[in-house]
Amino acid sequence: MALPSARRLLLWTGLAVLLAWVLVPIYFVALGAFGGRLGVFRWPKTIWPADLSLAAMTQFLSIEGVFNALVNSLIAAGLTVLFSVLLGAPAGYALARYSFRGQNAYRLLVLLTRAFPLAILALPLTVSFIRLGLYDTPFGVSLIHTVLALPFAALVTQSLFMGIPREYEEAAWVFGCTRFQAFMKVVLPLALPGLAATAIFAFVISWNEVFAASILTVRERTLTAYLLRILAESPLHYRFAGGFILIIPSMLFIFAVRRYLFAVWGIASK
Repeated sequence: MALPSARRLLLWTGLAVLLAWVLVPIYFVALGAFGGRLGVFRWPKTIWPADLSLAAMTQFLSIEGVFNALVNSLIAAGLTVLFSVLLGAPAGYALARYSFRGQNAYRLLVLLTRAFPLAILALPLTVSFIRLGLYDTPFGVSLIHTVLALPFAALVTQSLFMGIPREYEEAAWVFGCTRFQAFMKVVLPLALPGLAATAIFAFVISWNEVFAASILTVRERTLTAYLLRILAESPLHYRFAGGFILIIPSMLFIFAVRRYLFAVWGIASK
């Protein structure tokens, strides 16, 4: 009886450490954002800020260009999620269901797309985007972010589809479904948890990426690129306010798809 108790204690200890690892930095960022100038430098930190204030947040949001940059980030991240899933899922399905010559080489080439530093491609990308009319647009930024997220999307969805028995599709074919209908009615519902994880990864990559967004935009900057410029010389509590604003959309997006994400581990959620 002692062994299961020890395992249970180890499990809960690991969960507590993991929660602390994730939540404590978010807590300190929120404390700096809502505690004002004094709250940033006060030590020891309190569980609840002594002088709770929304002044830093409201002043930060009132800075000219912040709202437009926030909208641009949401557009770029949304398009990145859309493109990553629409392009990555079919590629993963093809890798999982079909055998073809050069399949392993194709997998390797997918991974090698992440081997080239983005800084090396910055100049040719800028020139190409200017010629194509994509420079300084959220759509152009989303294309680069899709390139960053697509290898992960393709390989993760491949593993996902390999875990769904092919017999399910064959049974649907027997009952009169076409290949597309079998995919939409049988495979896709089973794949939603993995696709949700892929979408979260793509969203976080796009939302946090700053180098490409800084190079490929001038007026229509994303929020990370805009904050990199305006917060360099700002007071520390304004920087915490900007960091907290960057955290919120990712948390909300994860919360929105939690029902599918939890299903990866067989956790029921309503």
